[in-house]
Amino acid sequence: MHIDINCDMGESFGPWMMGADEQVMPNITSANIACGAHAGDPSVMRRTIRLARAAGVAIGAHPGFPDLQGFGRREINIAVSEVEDSVLAQIGALAAIARSEGTSLQHVKAHGALYNMAARSRPLADAIARAIKGFDASLVMFGLPNSPMIEAARDAGLRVAAEGFADRAYQPDGSLTPRTQPGAVIDDPETVVERAQRMVQGGVVLTADGREVALKIDTICVHGDTAGAAELTRRLRAALTGAGAIVQPIGTWR
Repeated sequence: MHIDINCDMGESFGPWMMGADEQVMPNITSANIACGAHAGDPSVMRRTIRLARAAGVAIGAHPGFPDLQGFGRREINIAVSEVEDSVLAQIGALAAIARSEGTSLQHVKAHGALYNMAARSRPLADAIARAIKGFDASLVMFGLPNSPMIEAARDAGLRVAAEGFADRAYQPDGSLTPRTQPGAVIDDPETVVERAQRMVQGGVVLTADGREVALKIDTICVHGDTAGAAELTRRLRAALTGAGAIVQPIGTWR
């Protein structure tokens, strides 16, 4: 039983700090690093890459809508061609800094509103997949299970990682509960760990109304800006390892 633990990181900007990256990094296996559109800047990107490399954590690009004020969590209606170009540019920016640090990217995971919209829209999911393939077809594309993102990645010939969210509530259709709704973010460590174990071992997630939704996943996410993220990720990894899971970056799986 293999599982990857990923976390959104590098989301500070200039003097503005966000997330407990240094405390979280030892507990995860893959870091999704912001690429300067929704958050991050070149110096933050370099610093986060160095943290990941020192901890043996795989590096991934975390492209989002160019919306610093909204942190990439506002839906923006732009042409799919512009999305493709933006995602490609963001991947390239992070990859260039990674290369200068003697390392490379493992995966790409869209951020926030871009991720949620692509989980509903095949054309948008295709744009993200084309950008990834155009840059490097060996990169893994992260996406929501049973969504157009998975289909787009596979049809583009990309390796895909179905992703579950330990610290987010789910809707009955398997989508994430919007952050504007109460209870959308879960920060109780015991609840987060229990949900993660249910996903990894049972292949299901409980919705807000207590229903089970089938959810076969390869990687599980805890957000870096969730309250107590360092403790959440520490307990999550310990629980999964204790249950017999092999916790490794997805790029190392055979």
